[in-house]
Amino acid sequence: MSAPFGRRALVVAQRREVGAYVVLVAPDPDGPAPRAGQFYMLAATAGWGADVDERPFLPRAFSVLRARPGGLEFMLEAVGPGTARLAALASGDGLWVTGPLGIGFDPPAGHDGGRRALLCGGGVGSAPLAIWQDELRRGDPDGPPARALLGFRDGAHAIGATLLHDARVATDDGSVGHHGPVTELLDAELDEDSHVIVYACGPPAMLEAVRARCAARGVPAQLALEAGMACGFGACFGCVVALADGSYVRLCVDGPVLDAARLSEVALP
Repeated sequence: MSAPFGRRALVVAQRREVGAYVVLVAPDPDGPAPRAGQFYMLAATAGWGADVDERPFLPRAFSVLRARPGGLEFMLEAVGPGTARLAALASGDGLWVTGPLGIGFDPPAGHDGGRRALLCGGGVGSAPLAIWQDELRRGDPDGPPARALLGFRDGAHAIGATLLHDARVATDDGSVGHHGPVTELLDAELDEDSHVIVYACGPPAMLEAVRARCAARGVPAQLALEAGMACGFGACFGCVVALADGSYVRLCVDGPVLDAARLSEVALP
């Protein structure tokens, strides 16, 4: 379903800390239900553009973590003026949202051979995999949740893995789970069973490693890419990425989820 034109003001109903992350919950009774992999443009209704040098002045794009009867959920980490302002919101504060926007994940049923879903995420890239894991579970309520492999920098960030079901964790410093990149967990999974379709979201270097591994093994993959976005509607052309055939797409309207086979590489910023 398409997003309603323009932005709407929501009220934060809950703010909770999950390790190094913040999860905001805001009811959205007038908005359409999002698909897993879609995103929203977020901004605080107060104090936006009031920081040093009047930053932040553009909204920030965030994948939806979950959409429940209690509201939309977003997973944030304060890494700059915009994310810090959003992460500081408390219950009762206002939140501007525009969305849901973009194209989300396609289910494994759309691929030949009955491949099972395998989820691979890094950091806040875990967010769209949580709602996707839930959605896949509703399609197969008697089966186990889709296997999730998640990578984080350290133990404080690895607590974010609790937002998914039965996730296997890798940390850069080895404080939790596997010591190393999450793609090493992916290698082990594909060695054991490559009859899967990989769904991945995370930083560009991680996504390029996932793309390359899947391409080498002939494993289909869908990647939720990151890009700087100013509008979310395709007007600013700030999120353009190159495809393998030499054409270009705007991630906000043609993505953010792209079939990995359409890419020759995931470009680093």
